[in-house]
Amino acid sequence: MSDQMPEALSLASLDESNPTPLYLQLQQSIEEAVRKGAIKADDALPGERDLAKQLGVSRVTVRKAITGLVKKGVLVQRWGSGTFIAPQMRLEQPLSRLSSFTDDMSARGLPSSAILLSRSIGQASPAELMALGLSPGDEVSRVNRLRLANGVPMAIEHAVVPSRFLPDPSLVKQSLYAVLHEQGVMPTRALQRLHAVLLSDDQASLLQVPSKSPALYIERRSFTGTGEAVEFTSSYYRGDAYDFVAELTISPPDRIHQDA
Repeated sequence: MSDQMPEALSLASLDESNPTPLYLQLQQSIEEAVRKGAIKADDALPGERDLAKQLGVSRVTVRKAITGLVKKGVLVQRWGSGTFIAPQMRLEQPLSRLSSFTDDMSARGLPSSAILLSRSIGQASPAELMALGLSPGDEVSRVNRLRLANGVPMAIEHAVVPSRFLPDPSLVKQSLYAVLHEQGVMPTRALQRLHAVLLSDDQASLLQVPSKSPALYIERRSFTGTGEAVEFTSSYYRGDAYDFVAELTISPPDRIHQDA
């Protein structure tokens, strides 16, 4: 990560005599530099200590400014790497094709990753029983993950698979579909439903967007070639980063018969 302050951010941009708090002045300076293209997507900011020293302000001021810009989606903090200008990424996702997040990102030339939030094995809930066509007492494997593209959080994914198909949820490292393929139960079709929602505080924090930001909630039930339900996944996709596209075919109009 760069230890030098971008030229666009100068000491002159912070004025202690200004009634605006210094952390807000710093936020405004960074946002202005991004708008003007002086600093670009994926540019790294100096570390908190270095930035505070170079600007002559406290680390608390820098931390507060960065935290606010992360929540606004201007900056992104990548685990183990540092703080970067957030990519202005917007992805088109076709609704007519069944594919994994990993495959989707790979097709766009973007590295994908996942952060495990939780995983468990237990008896299926009533909703899971209904979605997967299971019997009371049947067990399922659950995997909750944060999905990232090029280090940017894009979606929260909660996947539920019957335990007979996925006996050990720890097998899922990257692509769930790759694991199901290895188990011989690759989905061949799916039913999806989606609607708009507002993110909760916790969800927004994970996706690094402001609380109550719009998102797309998608439920997917996937089936094998023999018709067995193999996956029930619910996901929250960032509304500022995704466009879902459906290709429609138009049926020919009914032939008009005229009386002779």
